[in-house]
Amino acid sequence: MSPWRRTLRAGLRDGAIVVVTVAAIVFCVNRVHPIFANQPTVAASLRSVVPASKALLSPTPHDTSKLAQLVASPQFESDRRAFAADLVKTGRMAQPRADSIAYYAVRESYLRGIPPAVVFGVMLTENAMFVSSAMSNVGAVGLMQVYPKVWLKALSSKFGADLASDSTNLKYGIYILSQYIKSDSGKVTPSAVSSGLLHYNGCVHGTNTHNCKTYPTKVKTYVEKQGSSICGGKSFYQCIAEPFIAGLFGKSRPSGP
Repeated sequence: MSPWRRTLRAGLRDGAIVVVTVAAIVFCVNRVHPIFANQPTVAASLRSVVPASKALLSPTPHDTSKLAQLVASPQFESDRRAFAADLVKTGRMAQPRADSIAYYAVRESYLRGIPPAVVFGVMLTENAMFVSSAMSNVGAVGLMQVYPKVWLKALSSKFGADLASDSTNLKYGIYILSQYIKSDSGKVTPSAVSSGLLHYNGCVHGTNTHNCKTYPTKVKTYVEKQGSSICGGKSFYQCIAEPFIAGLFGKSRPSGP
């Protein structure tokens, strides 16, 4: 067979293969739908629950004064550094992101009267890999696994609707904790923390999630094992009993544990 005939035959064979392959792909696309095709993003899912709003409302002069006083506190800087150090020690976060998360976590903790150690433990319990866009199978979102259907309508005008943003998610999560964990002059009791954590987890009657009654123990264990900078070797309940607001917003700093 002459060389040009062999070349022609090879070309026709290759062309036939290409045609068959393209036809197969077209057939699959038309007939088969991948599992994640057309799935909404986190942002799209949130928009279906609540209309888009501003990321954060401008603070009032009163709020601005509070925040300025807060972040200027030596205690705030000490707690922020400790919080960031423990985030980095998990091995799942670089220093810049740890600094950012620690700033908002400690600031909101102070504003809402929640010990930063509690926030640290809840974050690790809810989202141990610290994935901002994480969404559970029931729709909870972000670092603190906030439920949009429950909280967006009530809080989006105050905090914004972007629950996949670390700062916004922390504002929601810590505010929610403050509704369940009541403090007295910057000091919380073990029973108040345990009860509040059960409510945060939706474990009021112990029927929503299997073994949900163990949730406070999980938070406690995470803090004691991975919160060495935050708690300085103290047990969880010793750590959260320590006063954490020093004369801010009219609250005095109690002495003793």
